[in-house]
Amino acid sequence: MNTVIIPILRSAISIMTPLLLAAMGGLFTELSGMLNIALEGLMLMGAFSTIVFAYSTGSLLQGVVLGVLSTMLLATLFALVTLKLKANVFITGLATNLFASGLTVVLSYRLFGNKGVVVFDNIAALPRISIPLIRSIPILGDLLSGHHVFVYISWVLLILVGFSLYRTPFGFRLRAAGLHEKTLISLGLKPDRYRFIAFLISGAACALAGAILTLNLGAFVPNITSGKGWIALVVIFLGQKRPFGLFVAALIFGFADAFSNYAQGAWNIPADVILTIPYLFTLVAMVVFSIYTNRRSRVE
Repeated sequence: MNTVIIPILRSAISIMTPLLLAAMGGLFTELSGMLNIALEGLMLMGAFSTIVFAYSTGSLLQGVVLGVLSTMLLATLFALVTLKLKANVFITGLATNLFASGLTVVLSYRLFGNKGVVVFDNIAALPRISIPLIRSIPILGDLLSGHHVFVYISWVLLILVGFSLYRTPFGFRLRAAGLHEKTLISLGLKPDRYRFIAFLISGAACALAGAILTLNLGAFVPNITSGKGWIALVVIFLGQKRPFGLFVAALIFGFADAFSNYAQGAWNIPADVILTIPYLFTLVAMVVFSIYTNRRSRVE
């Protein structure tokens, strides 16, 4: 049994990482009072810009940094239109997703003459980290050691997110922007300033999430995110808008995706049916969550 479960769980840990990073970014905007449905587009921009810059500079680190800055630029545009011009956040979020989807294809064609899959042969593989104290422990070593660097970065960032949101003045004020806006204004502070910062943070986090997708593959595929930004949005609510809740929800979705990958080779079921498992799971999870919240609100 362990020969099946352990590989699936290990794969789930890797698969959950982009969802966790994007959800962390979306958590900041959500707590500031802005529902960020542009996670998909921000991830896509991060995926494209990171691998292009990594290819052109010959450095993974420079590629990631420039990819983050590029995605933050798009997040800045999104934030300015929403906060300064007072555009509807849902419409601007959808526009951001459509803009990123179209822009990446156009740039791909202009730069590489290809509107389809662009393969980058000279991209270095993501470095993997072997944890000395854990790798020798049975089962635990197989699960937690030897993942690529972004897995461990996401765990460190999750701790920092929890600390910044619940142990710093910035976190208190950011959450006040979403819960008690008038109180924040009475203190002479501007809620939109904290919302703007939240949009920038979401852009940076989504850039890292998107970078994993292309750097792992060594190629860019149009719409490579394939709905992962939307799933990350679901993760925020299923995780009760709490950092640890995000981790658990992302792991569950990662397990569903990893299980569907395993099922393709293990079961004689049409691939199209198996590939719908993660999205079907998303739908079921949202229905269960809605029922749970409705019952809880009635009790309270």
